[in-house]
Amino acid sequence: MKKYTVLTTLRCNLRCRYCYIEKRDTTLSRQTAESIIDFVYRSTPPDEKIDLGFFGGEPLLELGAMKMVLEVIENHPMYDPDRVQLSVTTNGTVFSSEIASLLRRHGIVFCVSCDGPSHVQDTFRVFPDGSGSSAAVERTIRQAREALPIVLVNAVYHPQTFQQLPETVGYFSSMGLRQIHLNPDFSAPWSRDEAARIPEVYGRIGRLYASYYLRGDPHFISLIDSKISVILRGGYKPLEKCQMGTRELAFSPDGYVYLCERLVGAGDGSNHCIGHIERGFGLGNRACPGPTLQCSTKECLDCSLRDHCMNWCGCSNYFSTGSYDHVGPFLCASERAAIQVAYEVMEELEAKVGSVFVEHLAGGATINSLLKR
Repeated sequence: MKKYTVLTTLRCNLRCRYCYIEKRDTTLSRQTAESIIDFVYRSTPPDEKIDLGFFGGEPLLELGAMKMVLEVIENHPMYDPDRVQLSVTTNGTVFSSEIASLLRRHGIVFCVSCDGPSHVQDTFRVFPDGSGSSAAVERTIRQAREALPIVLVNAVYHPQTFQQLPETVGYFSSMGLRQIHLNPDFSAPWSRDEAARIPEVYGRIGRLYASYYLRGDPHFISLIDSKISVILRGGYKPLEKCQMGTRELAFSPDGYVYLCERLVGAGDGSNHCIGHIERGFGLGNRACPGPTLQCSTKECLDCSLRDHCMNWCGCSNYFSTGSYDHVGPFLCASERAAIQVAYEVMEELEAKVGSVFVEHLAGGATINSLLKR
């Protein structure tokens, strides 16, 4: 599968305090969309699937642009509905029956960015006047749960909020969400003391995960499931590692091509840009990395966990250290803790109920969250 992210707009109605995308009043044109989609089809081998995500800004503010891109995708002569997988990531403040109908009609996976209950969500995800977004986002999640077959949620945690992660997982669970993604703000100033508390917090999430499973209500929690998959497969395989700039690309509304959606920034052809969809490649001030990145430090090379660790994540490394291939102390501490907790969860559940993780071997861990409760 090749991954492409299309930013239909850089306009947003929130001013999240840790956002890595600069806000500009720019929207994708049809001409640029046609160039992007044609490139996507022609750059993806015919035997591979296309993972195409809508991003922003807030993509649902420009529903017309999203409809236009869908029309371009589905009217292209190379379109195959079984080959193209669509998703949209939204801040959760914009939702309607029209949006729900569009998502269902086109089979678009709906992912809401929400950091947790109000006192967590409103710490960083705020409107321009500083007011919190939690009420609007919770309303969207509840409406989407009624209108859509699957709703995903992605929570970003920061030094100020990471200790509330178990509470955040419980909050999502109480709203019926069963596919929960947890991602740290790698650009935040994580201290040694905060990194040292990560194992205890992750351990509490692991105990929650096990308790859900044991009561017949399995949840997909990325922090746990992703590591269980990696452990069972003996480490990350080459195509699971960072493919930014090769098998993973992002396109700004102005047509600039980036290594990854997290590195779009201003979307104006500056840092991390590797070209323009209509003017050609090679415009950026950074060379495109190789097909797989790998930590270059001696600590990583000598580490017994290196094959199970995301030391290869170029954008996470960049936000932590300013280098695609240099791991920061927080990522190291986080990965060690996640791997340890995944082992503990596996041992507990296999001791109590037998082998329950066969589906992880194929990378299909989300099947757990879809089992009938």
